[in-house]
Amino acid sequence: MQHPCQILHIYISNLFYKTYIILKMLTFLLNYFIMKQIYFTLKGKNLKAQDLELQEIVDFTEGRLSLHGRRLVLHDMHSFGQFRKDLVDNMGIQQARKILTRFGFFWGQADAAALKRIFKWEDTIELLKAGPRLHTLQGVVKNVIKKLEFDPDTGKFKMELLWYDSGEAEEHLAQLEKSDLPVCWMLVGYSSGFASYCTSNEIYFVEQKCRAKGDMICSAIGKDKASWGTQLKDIIIDFQSEDIRGKIQQLTEQLRKKSAELALQRRHLGLPEKPLKLQAAEVRSKSFQAVLELALRASIFDSSILITGETGTGKEVLARYIHRNSPRANKNFIGVNCGALPETLLESELFGHKVGSFTGAINDRVGLFEQAQHGTIFLDEITEISTNIQVKLLRALQEKEIFRIGESIPRKIDVRIIAASNQNISEAIKSGSFREDLYYRLAVIEMQVPPLRNRQEDILPLARHFVSQFAKKMKIPNLVLDASCLDYLLNYSWPGNVRELENAIERAAVFSKDGIIFPENLPPVFLESVFNRNSSAQNKTLEQVERNHIAHILKLTSGNKSRTAKILGISTATLWRKLKTCNLE
Repeated sequence: MQHPCQILHIYISNLFYKTYIILKMLTFLLNYFIMKQIYFTLKGKNLKAQDLELQEIVDFTEGRLSLHGRRLVLHDMHSFGQFRKDLVDNMGIQQARKILTRFGFFWGQADAAALKRIFKWEDTIELLKAGPRLHTLQGVVKNVIKKLEFDPDTGKFKMELLWYDSGEAEEHLAQLEKSDLPVCWMLVGYSSGFASYCTSNEIYFVEQKCRAKGDMICSAIGKDKASWGTQLKDIIIDFQSEDIRGKIQQLTEQLRKKSAELALQRRHLGLPEKPLKLQAAEVRSKSFQAVLELALRASIFDSSILITGETGTGKEVLARYIHRNSPRANKNFIGVNCGALPETLLESELFGHKVGSFTGAINDRVGLFEQAQHGTIFLDEITEISTNIQVKLLRALQEKEIFRIGESIPRKIDVRIIAASNQNISEAIKSGSFREDLYYRLAVIEMQVPPLRNRQEDILPLARHFVSQFAKKMKIPNLVLDASCLDYLLNYSWPGNVRELENAIERAAVFSKDGIIFPENLPPVFLESVFNRNSSAQNKTLEQVERNHIAHILKLTSGNKSRTAKILGISTATLWRKLKTCNLE
């Protein structure tokens, strides 16, 4: 007969083994369902970590959560906290820490392997950022990257993470009360496993602060094994796992931070320390960030500004941004389209007139310059004004005074002038239609707004901003873009720029069903554009082009036949026949 201690030892060993196997199976299934769907929706893109959005991956239909038909179940963190307590009670805190750290390490490896295999990332840094981003989307913790450094040549790695609202620390406090040591073991394991797989190096994270031991937030630092040196000797056993596979991509520069000097200058002038946003959406492109930085600096002063750029790029939006961040922000912003009015009417609009000065002038009229007193006037399509009005505008700029039509007494004005044009002003000056001296007066500061096709990083944030905007305006709660739309949005040339994007989202919102915007809800020109880009029709037969196009649409709809047929403009029966003919069944 076995001794009771031997029986207890066998029981604990079996419990340890079964627990570890169950946790690995749960992690595998979770990552399989999530990454399988992402594979079908976003495969092949130069993705950035910030582009991952939960609402575009998961369908939150009441009573059935799914990833495009694959069902999900929300996990109860409190139940996991009780499981954590059982591990500590039965095996001791050291063994429990090892199990949960290894579980987190395996989880991080699995996520990194899937993300690296499925997506084409912009660089290794973006792939490393995707781990904290995905962890946040999964609801485990709000993961913020404080610092990230990685040298692929030497293998040197350093990453600092801030963990806000850690569910692991919260449940440890609830089940096991305050701890003397950090307890976010799964978070430590996950971060270590993810970074190790991405860099093909041994990376280990150590938790520095933890809410479970009384700190305000949880935080951790990760380094490569060589950089840690002997500091890891007591805990490295918790991280040991299977060999790591992967490839290292090149390192790119991180986005520059806004200078503290500008914030100090704004504070000195009594302006908001944080400038008002141009859009609810975050501006990500470096080209447009440079424009915003210039606009922010220029907003402090009264210098005249000339904004150039294609139609629909947002020149008036930029002008309003300058006004809102200027000392004139609490005064009027008056905008006028100079190309929309004939000369006689435009002159009266801008400078005003005296009663009886011309037929129909039955009252005195205050012009827009006087209405904008102490504020800002925005003159759009400035190259469309006549030479006569150009002379009067030049006087307003030089002498700070205007004449109403029919008056001989000048009126002093205190107005900041911002002008805009979508034309080539140099050509207008050469042809003699636009005064060179007026150009120099207007273009004390000149800004060129880049077209949307040259700032691709801003397409998705702007699209999501417009989706949110029209959801409120049209009263469509929870309106979202389906992930299959992303390829169409990212690969369209946008000749109409931001205005065209806004109109496209408005149209899609009108035709959306159940609060989801699918590719077939977008303007037909989008579908044609992606088809032309992917068909590469030269030297191909009509059958080959048709087969490639059908296969492409099937991939975007994750194999949904009815939606594929709708996008192609054919019946489902016709689609099935073509699938059989093209050998795509």
